[in-house]
Amino acid sequence: MPSRLLLGCGAGTVGHALAELARERRERRIHVVTADPEQREFPRRGVTVTAADPANPAVLRKIEEPIASVFVGADSPARNIDIARAANEVFADVPIVAYGGREPTDEELRRLEELADTVLEQGATLRGHVNDTVLGRPARRAQGLHRLLANVDGTLGVILHDNPDPDAIASGIALARLARSVDTDARTCYFGDISHQENRALVNLLDLDLHELEEPEEVEEFDAIALVDHSLPGVNDRLPEETRIDVVIDHHPSAGPVEGHHVDVRSDVGSTSTMMVEYFRHLEVPIDETTATALLFGIRTDTDDFSRGLVALDFEAAAEIVPLADNAVLDQIERPSVTSETLETLARAIRNSRVRDRVCTSCIGRLRDRDALAQSADRLLNMEGVDATLVYGFRDGTVYVSARARGTEVDIGETLRDAFDQIGSAGGHAGMAGAQIPLGFLGEETEDNERLLRHIVAEVIDERFFETLSSRRRESIQLSDTDDWGYPDPF
Repeated sequence: MPSRLLLGCGAGTVGHALAELARERRERRIHVVTADPEQREFPRRGVTVTAADPANPAVLRKIEEPIASVFVGADSPARNIDIARAANEVFADVPIVAYGGREPTDEELRRLEELADTVLEQGATLRGHVNDTVLGRPARRAQGLHRLLANVDGTLGVILHDNPDPDAIASGIALARLARSVDTDARTCYFGDISHQENRALVNLLDLDLHELEEPEEVEEFDAIALVDHSLPGVNDRLPEETRIDVVIDHHPSAGPVEGHHVDVRSDVGSTSTMMVEYFRHLEVPIDETTATALLFGIRTDTDDFSRGLVALDFEAAAEIVPLADNAVLDQIERPSVTSETLETLARAIRNSRVRDRVCTSCIGRLRDRDALAQSADRLLNMEGVDATLVYGFRDGTVYVSARARGTEVDIGETLRDAFDQIGSAGGHAGMAGAQIPLGFLGEETEDNERLLRHIVAEVIDERFFETLSSRRRESIQLSDTDDWGYPDPF
């Protein structure tokens, strides 16, 4: 990753303050070049300090790492002119921002403008540069959310996806906590059930304040609405599709255009809980023990204990909140009692499993516990000779699908979207995904026809899935037979 280069930023200068802020936000590596004899006072973690004259081009040429931007930040305007001249000579193709210094003359500002791309004076302009250039995009995102939350006139409804998992629960609790930090009332809500034993343990042991919604009309009491861990109203929640959304924070790829005043959808992050830790960091809001414990559990479950779909930001977020979390409660959450219904679902998944092309599929039939689908998909992935799993069942007029993949070229999220988006809704990541399909066009669910309906559902779901999987594999082979310019490989 390229570094931000800060020149002439001795202890006590504006540049020194910027170095400290940038280090705290951990946006990029920071390299400071200063002749200040008190340079030892710079924060060392995440900051490289070179004790030398930054106005000497020979010193700057010795910097080996790539440079993303240069900030000239001495307090003396004359000194900044000398440093900017050297930076312009060595880093002609890199954006150079220069601080005008204390009480610069018009002539000094004019000379700086000839040497730097941007010249900043004291006051609001400088503060804006801290946000936009030195701190980077995550800080701007956080401040945008802060402004929106502070301006909510009434109550914010934080809506989780149906039958929320730990990542959704933790993220929703965290967003409500951020809202309250700016004196905005917030309620964390969900439709459906919290039936998974670990999810129930999370809510009960931490005494989390969640509100179950019965009817979509109940959200009309909120003055603003936020979606966490999903991004579209009416997709995996019972909101009307036309519901106006103010905030979206999610780490799943979206099935369609996402609208809202503050939209943060990052599918390259392992969990939404990770994103919430980043917001707390940039807004400098303390994370209490309960929120930290929930967020840590959310990160761990959505990354399968740091083994699936994670990036450095997930590790950083977890490391930040581990000292704040209650590990004793985490142990209790991770060892809940298993209900007989869950065990029965797992048993049916095993009994009905079929393996084809290294994919294990299983139709459970009528569901009592939706969360057991995900557990079954995880368990079946441990079977020898299996690279992916597809487990599904039906309940209340809907077929629910849970899929997993590991160590394979199959992108299970994209495969489910291609297979089922035209007849339902689907989404997820390369290693973990799900879908919901209306049961109506397959047949009516009654007490007497479960066996027949299970057979019909299994045939339709498997056929669409394997047909899509085969098509995607053919496309992958065709692409691998062309070179980088799109022409067939002659060899």
